Parts: sequence; structure tokens; C-alpha cells
Amino acid sequence: MSSVANYIRDLQAQGRYHFTTDEAGQTLGGSVLATRAALRRLKEKGLIAAPHRGFNVIVPPEYLHLGCVPADQFLPDLMEHLGEPYYVALLSAAAFHGAGHQRPQRFQVMVSGARRGITCGQVSLDFITRRDAADTPVVLRNTPRGVLRIATPEATAVEVTGYAGHSGGLDNVATVLTELSELMDPEALETEARRSPVAWVQRLGYLLSSIQAHELAEALCRVLSEKTPFFVALAPAVPMVGATRDPRWRVAVNVEVEPDL
Repeated sequence: MSSVANYIRDLQAQGRYHFTTDEAGQTLGGSVLATRAALRRLKEKGLIAAPHRGFNVIVPPEYLHLGCVPADQFLPDLMEHLGEPYYVALLSAAAFHGAGHQRPQRFQVMVSGARRGITCGQVSLDFITRRDAADTPVVLRNTPRGVLRIATPEATAVEVTGYAGHSGGLDNVATVLTELSELMDPEALETEARRSPVAWVQRLGYLLSSIQAHELAEALCRVLSEKTPFFVALAPAVPMVGATRDPRWRVAVNVEVEPDL
């Protein structure tokens, strides 16, 4: 136990707050069972946590109440450990950009393949899948434990619309878009829209028009002018029958959207 505690202190002295179980075993030189038993005792004391099997984080005193460190502080190292591209997405990305009234309860991360969510103490992560996630533009943000990859405001706007079910519903999406609209560049939005599903672009165009973000909406009009889109439901889970149809965006307005502002 004492040797493991010393190992943890040495890592902290080097400014490192994560380690794998295998690394600990190799450094300490004991048996696998002995190493795991020692780490288990530290976990029971709340001094370390394991967001993923075999990947451990050191929990500083200020985060003992969480039973883990915040997701943004271990995510870069975890994803490097897993060898998987990622970026902070949807409402979590919007929060980093200053949009949305409150951070989501679960930290949202986009990856290119299916991955189960993570619960570490009171910290929870959801992984959402987008096959071409590696092509999404990101901004880099320094955290106390590394550099975080975050979807750009333009990519976030497209994705909260496309993944409205993960983004608190269309009312909340409209709220987020209203705040993101001040940060978005029309040309960057146009570029992002060209690599996204047409239905997402149609819905986003309608929502941007409804919040009076006309310059951004015009950028999406240019994208749609090159295509022949079918009518799509504004809310995919709600029937289109009897809904008012917006000819500009070819959207069946089958729900009323009210931003919470």
C-alpha cells in the first residue's frame, strides 16, 4: 500500500494525474493481484478513480466530493490511451462556447464508432456516434490536465440540430442556436453544412431563419440550392400530416419551436 501511495505521489510531483494499471504494476514490480489489491484500497479511500478499465486518475482533494475528476480533465488522456479520435460535442461543446443556460448533466463526446457511456463517481460521459467525426473541425482548449478538442461553433450548430434528441429537444436547440449565432462565421457554416446530411441543413436553416439569423441562413440556402431536397419533418418523431410546409427550406413545421430566452 505504501509503495503504491508513493508511486501516486511521484506521479503528482511530475505533474501527471493518470496512469494505467499495467504501468503501476511494471513500476512497482509486484504481482498483478497485489497491485490490483493496493489500487482497490486507494479507490475505496477515494484517492484514485477508474473511468475506464485499466485507466486510473488521481483525485485531488478539491474533487473528492465528485469521486473522480471532471470529465474534461481526463478525457484527452483517456482517448489517447484508447487510441480513438474524439471531440467534445453538442450541449457540452455549446457550453464551452458560452451557449446554453447550463451545462448538461452528462458530458457529451462524439466518436466515430459505438462506445458505451462512462460513469466515474458523480461524473458521467455519453459517447455519440458520427461516422465522419474525424472530419469535424475543432478548436483546442487548454485544461489543467491537457488539451481538449471541442467542436467549432459551426459544427456544434449543425450537430445539435441533427442530434436534437441528445440536445434537449428543439426548443433547447433554438435557444443554443440563438446564442451560438453571435459566434458563427457564415462561410465556415456553409463548409460544415456541405459535409452534413441535407435534412440537418434544412432543419437548421429553418431554425436560423426563425431566430432572425439571416446571414447564416443565407449561407445554408446556397448549400441547398445545389441539391434537390425532399420535404422533411422539423421534428422527425412527429407525423407530418397536416403540418404547415415551409417552401424555402422544404420543412414540414409539425411542432412549434420556442427558444427559452
